[in-house]
Amino acid sequence: MNSRKQQAVLLLLLVCAGRTDALGFSSFTRTLKDWYHRLTAYNDDCNGDWISSDGKGVRKGLKDDLARNLFGQHIASEVIMKAVTGFINNDNPKKPLVLSFHGSSGVGKNLASQLIVKNLYKQGMDSRFVHYFNSVAHFPDHGQVETYKSQLQHWIRGNVTNCAHSLFIFDEMKNMHPGIIDGLKPFMDYVHKLDGVSYRKAIFIFLSNDGGEIIRRTTFDFLITGKERQKLKLEDLETDISSPVVTRGESNAVDFFIPFLPLERQHIVKCVLAEMEATGHKPDHNKACDMADEIVLYFPKDEGGFARFGCKMIAGRLEFFL
Repeated sequence: MNSRKQQAVLLLLLVCAGRTDALGFSSFTRTLKDWYHRLTAYNDDCNGDWISSDGKGVRKGLKDDLARNLFGQHIASEVIMKAVTGFINNDNPKKPLVLSFHGSSGVGKNLASQLIVKNLYKQGMDSRFVHYFNSVAHFPDHGQVETYKSQLQHWIRGNVTNCAHSLFIFDEMKNMHPGIIDGLKPFMDYVHKLDGVSYRKAIFIFLSNDGGEIIRRTTFDFLITGKERQKLKLEDLETDISSPVVTRGESNAVDFFIPFLPLERQHIVKCVLAEMEATGHKPDHNKACDMADEIVLYFPKDEGGFARFGCKMIAGRLEFFL
């Protein structure tokens, strides 16, 4: 692996971050240090041995994983599969792939991003080419927006220089300062090269609770008329969730705004069964139904309704319930 130059670039970023650490910007600095240690801990390289470029293989694996693990999200599953495989199959994309996931808590946004990563990178979320940022944890002080913006731009530039097929996940977008979002825009646009670096093969994924209420209301209105959930389409929701009020200004750069629907009791039962299997317990449908009824709040109650926190609490309470 030709890593000396790559490590030197990241080490320089680390030194710069260390200077700001003394000023109190430790959260982002710790992230940089963590990534540097991960860089030296793995031998994965930016090639087909570690990053999948097989569109057919990615399509099959991602399709199977989404079907087995992402419950109640037929719109998201279809759009994600087509968007990701289409991008992987394109040897010369005109811009990075930019996906924006919208929906309330516990409906599968993080899970979907992890499934994408799993099917693209041999090391999954542990790959040094995958970069996760949580707006609350990594950019907590809105008084330091310019510092965060500069550090993040250097980090993206250094890592895409290291590997064109880098992937960046930004969680809790609802809490991200618009100034930081503005700092990301140049990397996601239709630009051949920016300061000598091409970002066209990178992937950016944004996760946000913004739009969750709109999605819930639209889904409820759709179902209450007697229509089947599976008949709900992307175009029924995309206009609302791509509005500037919801997207906080990143809309021009996003390729797909993907709605994650609120979950019903049937989906919670599937979440419980999946968690039972994942933790080594024998899946028990009756117990899963009991758990779905006892620990999950639904609203509106008189209509059966949607799970208030989706599947978010299942993993933490499974052992206690069993």
